[in-house]
Amino acid sequence: MAKATGGDARAVPVPQRLLDAATKLFAERGYDRTSVQEIVEAAGVTKGALYHYFGSKDDLLHEVYGRVLRLQQERLDALAGADAPVERRLRDAAADVVVTTIENLDDTKIFFRSMHQLSPEKHKQVRAERRRYHERFRALIEEGQRSGVFSADTPADLVVDYHFGSVHHLGTWYHPDGPLTPQQVADQLADLLLRALRP
Repeated sequence: MAKATGGDARAVPVPQRLLDAATKLFAERGYDRTSVQEIVEAAGVTKGALYHYFGSKDDLLHEVYGRVLRLQQERLDALAGADAPVERRLRDAAADVVVTTIENLDDTKIFFRSMHQLSPEKHKQVRAERRRYHERFRALIEEGQRSGVFSADTPADLVVDYHFGSVHHLGTWYHPDGPLTPQQVADQLADLLLRALRP
């Protein structure tokens, strides 16, 4: 993404400019090979602005993934709590996490490549946030298994790992100019999950 100029730059809030610049640079060069100076120059702000909003480069990396995870958590909470049969809610949730991951592919690729470079405290925080998401998703599977809609032959934890293994692998093969749209990939992976759960 090109750096905004003139009125455009002023229209974009500073935290967003910093995140956009960091995401682009982390994707191109890697987290460890990107300096704070390069980020602030690309964002058109001072180091003081970065430290005001984020505190450190580590905080930026955490936020790159955190904003995606918050979006996915909000959407999962809404889908899981909808007034619909459990099969529909699980399918919608399974497809949604695929679409939102593809729509934020740079963010997720950066994070999975660089997560080990987070401070121990931030690493622990992210793992807790991801665990909350996976637990809500697992609760849908368990609800369906208790009611007999889904087979209980495979433990819910293993089903969650199966689906999210596919989701986390998207960054290695999905290309926006490929033959499948994000929604088509999402539909196929969600249907695979439901087929695996049918009694």
